[in-house]
Amino acid sequence: MSLIIQPFFHAVSGTVSYVVSDGQAAAVIDSVLDFDAASGRTGTTSADALLAHVRAHQLTVEWILETHAHTDHLSGADYVKAQVGGRSATGERIRQIQRHFGRLFNLDADFVPDGRAFDHLLRDGETFRVGTLEFTALLVPGHTPADMAYRVGDAVFVGDTLFMPDVGTARADFPGGDARALYHSIQRVLALPDATRVFVCHDYPPQTRAPAWQTTVGAQKAENIHLKGGVTEAAFVAMRSARDATLAAPKLILPALQVNIRAGALPPAESNAVSYLKIPLNALQVGAQKGV
Repeated sequence: MSLIIQPFFHAVSGTVSYVVSDGQAAAVIDSVLDFDAASGRTGTTSADALLAHVRAHQLTVEWILETHAHTDHLSGADYVKAQVGGRSATGERIRQIQRHFGRLFNLDADFVPDGRAFDHLLRDGETFRVGTLEFTALLVPGHTPADMAYRVGDAVFVGDTLFMPDVGTARADFPGGDARALYHSIQRVLALPDATRVFVCHDYPPQTRAPAWQTTVGAQKAENIHLKGGVTEAAFVAMRSARDATLAAPKLILPALQVNIRAGALPPAESNAVSYLKIPLNALQVGAQKGV
């Protein structure tokens, strides 16, 4: 089995997308659609860089995977699918996210929160193939109720569950998020062999180093600033809850979720052929805003 992993770092959002292949077939994980909130314009520069790699290596994209409904960037899944094909997929609990935010945004009857926006919804423990590679989908709730990790060979793609060891762990204060569930999801990842390569979805590096996205289970256990020393569940929950209460809402949470619960598709165009995003006023409560 040949496992080839090509990362793409999106500096604006700190997101890392991946093309994972056996040299012929490929999966795309957590692609990005560029978005300028001030002008309301989308762009494909980031996704096109990923697609250039796919085409240069003559890869056949079989799956376009999302680890969860992201709040800090718009998914490029729909654009990638339109360009090179493949089946879009995420965890089956996306329905819960769709129901919650469908209500928040008061989405019209054209949006049905049953997961149909994705080509396939993955169950915990489900396996699927990308050419000669076998992937296993792992449910890792906490950041959101629907987060998934993807394990293949000696690698695991953990989404927003773990960050690089000097950054720590993901927030758990979004609707349906749960610090206790996040702790148990992290323990599930840390139960993998120490040599397992861990690929994160985001990096927010300190000024002392460049962006990074690959570590190991062993390094996470020994060095993660939120986990080292065998932190207890109670201590982790207390730390995570206190920290989350100080955080601002992600800048793109409202536009991103409207697109990402649709598997990266923009809202349907209205009668003037223009798509619109909604901004619910005084309705979202996340982090420091919960006390407002």
